[in-house]
Amino acid sequence: MASAPVSRRIFIRSSAAAASWLAASPALIGRAQAATLKLKCSSSLPNDPKFANGRVYYDNLVKSLKANGLGDMVDVAFFPDNQLGQEIDVINSVKLGVIDMMVSGSSISANLVPLVGTYDLGYLFSSFPQQTKAFDAGAAKPIEDALLKGANIRIIAWAYNFGSRSVLAKKPVKTPDDLAGLKIRTLPNPIITECLRLMGAAATPLAFGEIYTALQAGVLDGLEHDPPTILASKFFETAKNYALTQHNFSPLAIYFSEATFTRMDPKLRDGFLDAAKKAAVETRAHGLAVEKEALAALAEKGVNVVECDREAFRKRVAPQADNFIKARPEAKAVIELIRATQI
Repeated sequence: MASAPVSRRIFIRSSAAAASWLAASPALIGRAQAATLKLKCSSSLPNDPKFANGRVYYDNLVKSLKANGLGDMVDVAFFPDNQLGQEIDVINSVKLGVIDMMVSGSSISANLVPLVGTYDLGYLFSSFPQQTKAFDAGAAKPIEDALLKGANIRIIAWAYNFGSRSVLAKKPVKTPDDLAGLKIRTLPNPIITECLRLMGAAATPLAFGEIYTALQAGVLDGLEHDPPTILASKFFETAKNYALTQHNFSPLAIYFSEATFTRMDPKLRDGFLDAAKKAAVETRAHGLAVEKEALAALAEKGVNVVECDREAFRKRVAPQADNFIKARPEAKAVIELIRATQI
């Protein structure tokens, strides 16, 4: 009988503890639900806050997330300079959901969904503002839909690469004949490689992270890229002639894993996507301003920046679009929309 009072005391203490836990549980559950969402964002470019589009976009995204009240709810870790691997490996990791985000040109995803290569056709766009006009008119949606269906990757915003792509070489280039025989690095993308071949070069696909050493070793005679990237990556140290071929106004895509998109809380997701789009708008404005500054900086560093016979290059590349449409008829409507908005 002596044990009864002890059991009663234990029961009372246990009941009090249970009641205390239940009273605290809403706060505990609330804190669990408010746990910070951690995302990984990759860029192949250096960690340059002015001339590297990945870093500029990241900084704008962080600012937009704070403005949307999500600064403590979403933590985006930035990995520049190929820290998570070469671009072709990263885009596959985004497809699988291993990496959440990637800031890169549209070109890299054409390796997964060939229709994206539409945007890589030589001299398709005449300017970046025209590109935005075309996308707003509907030229982006078929590409976005194809990438989501074919690779489980969403494009959550479009920005600009920081300038049109032109040719940096170890010798002056003004005409297609000047490009003949020169080993010019291109993205590992068949459309851009074909564009440079038609322009006259010995087009050489190579991963971005291998360009500098290949130029140093003489494996390459040059590359094609935008001025800020050439400046930020110091490619001007090994090649001193920049021909303004302006053969490609490559769109900058903000890639997002569908796996990450699906697991996000819808309320959090809406605010995040809004911030992503606002950051892209800010990045576009920055890109337009910084291209001219980068060209001036390259000239100061001894690079010979020259106008070239763009019309001659354009004529050489002209058959590319027609051949692409024959191979991929679904690209015709996109190309016609883009051409209809040329300024």
